[in-house]
Amino acid sequence: MTESRTGRRLRGVAVDSDLHQMLREVALRVTRPRVAVLHAVHAHPHADTDTIIQATRRELPEVSHQAVYDVLRALTDARLLRRIQPAGSVARYEARVADNHHHVVCRSCGAIEDVDCAVGEAPCLHPSDRHGFSVDEAEVVYWGLCPACSASTDEPATARKG
Repeated sequence: MTESRTGRRLRGVAVDSDLHQMLREVALRVTRPRVAVLHAVHAHPHADTDTIIQATRRELPEVSHQAVYDVLRALTDARLLRRIQPAGSVARYEARVADNHHHVVCRSCGAIEDVDCAVGEAPCLHPSDRHGFSVDEAEVVYWGLCPACSASTDEPATARKG
């Protein structure tokens, strides 16, 4: 479940009225491509652009690649979406914004999951020297192996022992 900027809880696929309200709150016109892209990102957290294009085209077959790229940029600029790009990975998008969370990424398959900040305040990390900056956000990426990749890594070692 994610929370919309209007404070409503959304499950997987977001409700159109919530998406329309979110767009209006940031002074963006409600258009079919914007709503379709928001649906896609809500339904596919941490999706890459190709996945979002495919999901958007299931709802709106005539939408162009460029239109989806333009919508992603506009929604990210308006802070309705968050663009993340772990090192060595393609850009991914999520609808979970305006809260305090980080990500854990599998080094093997690239799976990404949200990790809530233990402290709960934004930012939950504080630099030892701000160099005059007014810091309002910290981004942390944890790296490791997801359960599936960790299990598959263990299997060959176990099989060799026999």
